[in-house]
Amino acid sequence: MANTRRDFLKFGLVGAGAVTLGLVALERYANRGETGDSPFGPLRPVPDEITGLPLLQLPEGFRYKTISWAGEVLSDGHLCPGAFDGMGIVEQSGTQLRLVRNHELRGSSGAIGPQDMAYDVTGGGTTTLVFDAAREEVIESWISLCGTLNNCAGGVTPWGSWLSCEEGPLSPELHHLPVPGKQAHWNIDNARKPHGYVFEVPASGIATPLPLKAMGQFYHEAAVVDPRSGCVYMTEDSEPKAGFYRFVPDVPGNLAAGGRLQMMAVDGGRDMRSGLPKDLEWPVEWVDIEDPERGFLEGEREGRGVVSQGLAAGGSAFIALEGCVLDGDHLFFTSKLGGAASAGYVFKYLPRSERIRLMYESPGHRRFSGPDNLVVSPRGNLVVCEDRVSSHLAGQSLAGISKDGALHKFCTIDPELSSVWNGVDLGATVRLSEWAGACFSPDGQWLLANVYSPGITVAITGPWDPHWM
Repeated sequence: MANTRRDFLKFGLVGAGAVTLGLVALERYANRGETGDSPFGPLRPVPDEITGLPLLQLPEGFRYKTISWAGEVLSDGHLCPGAFDGMGIVEQSGTQLRLVRNHELRGSSGAIGPQDMAYDVTGGGTTTLVFDAAREEVIESWISLCGTLNNCAGGVTPWGSWLSCEEGPLSPELHHLPVPGKQAHWNIDNARKPHGYVFEVPASGIATPLPLKAMGQFYHEAAVVDPRSGCVYMTEDSEPKAGFYRFVPDVPGNLAAGGRLQMMAVDGGRDMRSGLPKDLEWPVEWVDIEDPERGFLEGEREGRGVVSQGLAAGGSAFIALEGCVLDGDHLFFTSKLGGAASAGYVFKYLPRSERIRLMYESPGHRRFSGPDNLVVSPRGNLVVCEDRVSSHLAGQSLAGISKDGALHKFCTIDPELSSVWNGVDLGATVRLSEWAGACFSPDGQWLLANVYSPGITVAITGPWDPHWM
């Protein structure tokens, strides 16, 4: 696979977008404050072991490989699509890890995979990769969901599948109405079916593209299943108002059987977009969404139907919600634009006691902002993804946030990278790229993550500190 990838790189890449992530440390590092240093030591440019390009800055002793690129040929013969976004490990067999990866693609000129398995003519979907941790390479890859739209994040289920979430409510019946600003350049007027749903992707084979409509039609972002209750918690990436939702299934483990969609109401409907004190807890209740399939308001195609129902019932307004992860009795989720500086919040919600508090607020866009995807490492620490909205600052980072809110960098996309690689200006794309899809191998030795643009999956390993991540 390494030689195949080198051969592919000789002939060019497919460009797309970007992704960055951050990590949460233990109390041991809580007093270091918002330094630019990693608890592992200073960051330095490190060459990719496959291409030789210095894509990332990492601490001493860490190394990485690019294991998948947009544009290379997958095992099923299809070209790998770009816009790498959310990703999770759905199955392990020995040293082989099976990952499902989202592709946040728009357009309605054709599906990325087998046309007879496509939901619609839209460009989103997922790919599945089998990464052999012993051989340190991808040994199999294929399109596993296609014909969907703007597949952003999602989540792994306890029964070994991937929930792929569409961040794009759409109804072909409303194409005569003005295009929403968020969808202005999506070119989706040829779409034949409604979108804005959750789709379930199996660990093996290709998904039957069945939209789980009872889980709502809105700007879906991330999803996480509570194994105790079977509830699915979901974020919404919408502004100026978004909701935090839970889906209570009629049959736990069988989401297609239907259920009840609810929106979080904090402290009697408190506005959770800004002005929140840190570490003060508030009680949580849940209000029902009367019609989860009513994704649009009369005369509009903005996709605000579900959030408007929840707010009218007393739910709380958040803004631009992104990642969501469950760690035992603690559920963490992020707001990319929350706070006084619109630079981001990280919340901690306790499902058992129905309480919520603000865990972290970014003071501005120069240090760390736009917290996005989340994952918990095998050592019990939180991993947060940065998706900074300020484009004039290069080199987004993996950054650690301690339990009391101190932040540290672990990995940065090299801000000095200026390579033009077979016609692709990596200096323009990778320097400004976010991270997404962070996930750890079960043994904790590999951190896998996606560079959204030009579409790269990396595998990072090294001397992990058991007290940090």
